[in-house]
Order: sequence, then C-alpha cells, then structure tokens
Amino acid sequence: MSPAASQSDRQRIPAPPGGHALRIDPRRRVGPGLTLIPSSQMPIVEETSAGGLVIDVTRAGVHRAAVIARRNRAGRLEWCLPKGHLEGTETPEQAAVREIAEETGISGAIRLRLGIIDYWFSGEGRRVHKVVHHFLLEALAGDLTVELDPDGEAEDAAWIPVPELARTLSYPNERRLAAEAQQLLDTGAHSFLEAPGH
Repeated sequence: MSPAASQSDRQRIPAPPGGHALRIDPRRRVGPGLTLIPSSQMPIVEETSAGGLVIDVTRAGVHRAAVIARRNRAGRLEWCLPKGHLEGTETPEQAAVREIAEETGISGAIRLRLGIIDYWFSGEGRRVHKVVHHFLLEALAGDLTVELDPDGEAEDAAWIPVPELARTLSYPNERRLAAEAQQLLDTGAHSFLEAPGH
C-alpha cells in the first residue's frame, strides 16, 4: 500500500470521543483461532448512558466541577465526566443523578440539559451505538470520593475549576460540553449557583 493510500485510509476512520481512532493492522490480528469479522456483519448494540457536570461554588465564587479518572481500554488513565448506563426503567435524568453520586460521592440536582454525545465504536465482536445524555447539576451534599462506585471504574475524583476543564478532560466532546457550561455560567444562566454566604 502506498503512503498516500495509507494516509487516505486513516482519514476515513471516524474518531471516537477520545479523539484518535485506534488503528490496528488487521494482518496482525489474524492468527490461529482468530478471524476478522467485517464491521458490516457485526451485531449492533444500542447503549444509553447519562451523566454530566455537577457544579459547586467555592467561598471565593469559583465554579468547579467534580470529574473522575478511569482507565480506558488501553489501560491509560483519563479524566472524564462522571456517567454511566441507565438501569431498569430509569430516565436519563435519574441515571445522571445516580451515576454522579456513585462515582463522585456528590449528590446533585439537575438544573439544565447540556447536550448529547452520540458515537459508534466496535469491540468484542460487535458494533456499539452509544448515546450519552449530559446535564448541568447543582451540588447539594456529599464529600468527594470514589469509594461509592459499585463498578470500581472511577479511580480518582477531583474538583476542577470550570475554566480549567478544557485542559483536564481527555475527550474533545466532553471539553465542548464543559465550554458550553462555562458559557452558561458566564452569561448568568446559573442564578441557582451562588457562593456560600451570598
């Protein structure tokens, strides 16, 4: 394959929320007991998750969001927004509140819908269409901890000032949501969020 053709092929691979598509030479995956399944023949699975930014305000009036660190499929630690799958008959709003509390220890109340991240990925012999609902929440109670995460996926949690989220979050789509939240906070759409004592 020529370098130009290789470059052209790489440009057609859609990037997942993390930014760069994982590229594996298919010839290296084929071996004893391994077969390649064309993506067009893989079963499709629909997944829905919910989460978002739970915002607290410091005494100095700084808006900060609780974020978590978890391992990606390659084992690399990445900072991201707390989120998870809907359980049973939960609505996205109910799942967002529950998942954020489980992964960060912070109980919150939804104030605004931030947006939806919709993407596809392949793994374990299937194609997954994932839709993640994100909300802006006001922190109501709790202490920052990952000890309540029943899945043990969250390895660490931190309060990050909202303006610093663009440098902290690993996924471009989540950085865009954080920028949207920052804009809402800057334009006064956050009257529910005031510094303690005001």
